[in-house]
Order: sequence, then C-alpha cells, then structure tokens
Amino acid sequence: MAYKEVAIEAIEHALKALRNRHLVEEGDYAPILAAFNRSPILQGSEWKEKAENLEEELQQCYKARARLSEVLVDEITESRALKSLVQEKETLITDLQNELNSARDECSRLTELLEGKSKSLDLIMSKHQELQAQREAVTRRAETKILVDRWWLQKMQDAERLNESNALYENMLDKFKIASIKKLPRPQVDGVVPQSEDAAEAYFDSSIPSTCWQRIPAHDGGCASILFDYKSSKLISGGEDREVKIWDTRSGSLSNILYGCLGSVLDLSITQDNKFIIAASSSNDLYVWNANSGRIRHILTGHSNKVCAVDVSRSSNRYVGSAAYDRTIKVWDLQKGYCNNTIIFHSNCNSLSLSTDGLTLYSGHVNGNLRLWDVQTGKLLSEVAAHSKAVTSVSLSQYGNMILTSGRDNLHNLFDIRTLEICGTFRSNANRVASDWSRSCISADDGYVTAGSVDGSVHIWSVSNGKMVRTLKEHTSSVLSCSWGGFGNPLATSDKSGTICIWS
Repeated sequence: MAYKEVAIEAIEHALKALRNRHLVEEGDYAPILAAFNRSPILQGSEWKEKAENLEEELQQCYKARARLSEVLVDEITESRALKSLVQEKETLITDLQNELNSARDECSRLTELLEGKSKSLDLIMSKHQELQAQREAVTRRAETKILVDRWWLQKMQDAERLNESNALYENMLDKFKIASIKKLPRPQVDGVVPQSEDAAEAYFDSSIPSTCWQRIPAHDGGCASILFDYKSSKLISGGEDREVKIWDTRSGSLSNILYGCLGSVLDLSITQDNKFIIAASSSNDLYVWNANSGRIRHILTGHSNKVCAVDVSRSSNRYVGSAAYDRTIKVWDLQKGYCNNTIIFHSNCNSLSLSTDGLTLYSGHVNGNLRLWDVQTGKLLSEVAAHSKAVTSVSLSQYGNMILTSGRDNLHNLFDIRTLEICGTFRSNANRVASDWSRSCISADDGYVTAGSVDGSVHIWSVSNGKMVRTLKEHTSSVLSCSWGGFGNPLATSDKSGTICIWS
C-alpha cells in the first residue's frame, strides 16, 4: 500500500513538472505562434520595416566604423610622429650626454695640462732667476773684460804707431829702390810688372808660396772674407762673430778691432786711399768704418735681406756697390751715405766687382750667369753663362782687363773683359768649392789663380798654361776666402773655423 502511494505521488509530481514545462514552452513560442496567427501581408510589412531599420542601422554602423577608422589612422599617425619625436629626443639626449662626457674629459685633460704648465712655469721662473744671477755675474766679468780690452787696445794702438813709423821707413826704402830700378836699363827690369806713370803703385812678380808663415786664430766661427789694404801688409778679416779685425801679417799680431756690426760679416772692401772699410752683413745692412779711428761713419740701410757682396770703385773712392738676397743690387754714395741707384733682377747675386773706372758693375748670380751693368743707369749691358751652377766669386784683375769667376760646379773661369770670352779654365778633381760665398783671387801680376777647397787645401794654377803649380795644406776645415795682395804682400787664406793662414 505504501509502495503504491509513493508511485502515485511520483506520477503526480511528473505530471506537474510536465505541465510547468509546457507552460514555459508556450511562453517561449508565443511570439512565433502569434506571428503564424497574423496575416502574411501584415507580417511582410513589419519585416520590411525591420529590414529597413536594420539596413539603416547597418549603414550607421558602417559610417561609425569609417569614422573610427579615420580616428584610428589619425591616432596611429600621431602615435608614429610622437614615436619619431621621442626617438629624436632620445638621440639628442644621447648626443648631449656624449658631448657632456667629452667636455668632462677635456676639462680633466685641460686641468692636468694646466697643472703641468704651472709646474713648468715654476721651473722656468726658477731657471730665469738662475740665469739672471748668471747674467749679473757675466756682466761683472764682461765689465772687467772691457777694461782689459781697453788696456789691450791702448797697447795695440801704441804698437800700431810704432808699426806705422816702421812702415813709413820701409815705404821710403821701397820708393828709393823703385826709383833706382827705373834708372836701370829696361832688360834688367823684366821681373817687374809695369808701373803707373806717377809710380804710385808697383807690383812685383808674385812668387808661388809653399809654406804657412803665420797661422792666426782670427774669429769665433767662420771667416768668410779677407783682404789686404793698399800699400801695406795689413790684412782685414770679417767673421761670424760680427767683428772686423785688422792684422799685421808680418808679426801676426792684432792691430785693431772694428765693433758695431750686428750680423755675420759676409764680404769686405776698402777704399783705394785706405780711409774707409766697408762690411756686408747678414743683418741686411752695410757698415762703413773710418780705418784710422775705428769709428762707424755710416750704416747703409735699404736691403731687405742679408747683404752678401760689396765692392768700392777704385777710381773715386766714393761709390760702393752691394748685392743682397732680396734680388737687388744697390749703388751707394759713400760721402752722402745714401743709395743712388737700385737694380732689381730675378736671380740673387752672390758676388760683384766694380770696374777700374767705376762705370761698370760685374755680378755673379745663383743661376750661373755673369752680368755687366751700367752703374749710372742700371741698364744690363751684357750677360754670359759663366757656370752651370751658382757663381760664388767675381774677382777683377789688377789692371781690369780680366775677370775671374768661380762656381759651385767647381770650375774657375777667366774672362777677357773686352770680348767676354773665356781665356782660361782652371779645375781639379781635388778642388771643390765650399760655399755660395767662397772667394777665389788672382795674383797681383795676373799670373796665378788661387782657390780654396772644402777639404781645407788651397790650389794655385798658372794663368799662362792653366796647370796647377802648387797645393797648400794647412787648414783643417773648408777654405772660404783667398786674398793675394799687391806690393809684395803674401797670400792669405781663411777657413770655416775662423783660422787665417799667411803663406810665403
């Protein structure tokens, strides 16, 4: 009985659940059923209206999507621009950071450099104080040396006066001998070179020197120029120590020192009356001293580079020719102390010489040419190719009929002034010209040519046959200048160490 009741309750419960489910399903399908119950025409209009609404909504959705797409594109573009700007800023920040690091490194380096410079400055200041103390000591010693030099100069002047007296006596004897020789028959005086009509000058046949009679340590540094004065045995020398010295070749003693030159002495000349000595200097000026008093009379300024050559007119003792490395040749009035004429040429002149009448100037140039100039007008009269390399020396013969040139091609050419043709060439494998200002010379009787060499030897050639007749060896450095004076004066040579040798 109980089992049956349970079954009935279960059936009732199932029926109740089925009824509830049916009610729910009726509620869900009610619209559909209502739709089926409506008429098809009415349903079509509704569906059409819904379709139109849905299509309108779809169009609005498309428009909204388009607007959103545009907004999205703008935002993407803006985002990219912002990203690019951010990258540029980041790059700029990186560059600025690197510059900052470099500036810090440079600041550190400069700080270290400043510390080093400060230490160097302290060291220099201490060195300066030491040098100042040394200068004061040297000044005191120099003052003492000046006093000693003055005393020595006074002694030299006393000795010079005595030498002048002796020279005057010897000149009187020489004149007496010359007058005696004049009275002899002509065949007995074949050994004498013709004299001037007034017997003012006499030049005996030059003998070939063989031995070094005097060896004089003349200058500190090279001695680039030497020459004898006229009618005496005095030798004038100029060197790199900026001094011009006068020597007695017989005793080898120093007669006088000419001060005031501010550069190395590259060439020397003396007036025919022995009154004035002119020096060409590397300080771009020419210095004119009174030979008797030793005082400077003129400082001839006008060249813009070192003056390497100078010569005085023998006819007037007034006009001076000079050449410098500013490519100019100047003619000076010695009495007035100013320049009369300036010759400009494209090739520098190493050496020059004035003719015996003072109207023509002969110049030797670095391009190897010998040129002749009119002194008054500055006009180029003639030009000849004398050497294949730079001309180092131009030396006029005693009578002005020949001119000797030397060059860096190690040749020594003798030209006839009238025709400018070579009448003699002198060379030797052992003879090599030492510098651009090496001076050769002709003997007083025009019989021999002398030139120094870079090995310290001195070579002598005979003009008559062009053969070398003697080689002199005494110098230990390159020979720079040779001078063979007249009136019985010996041969003198100077070298790069400042030594002068007198040969007999």
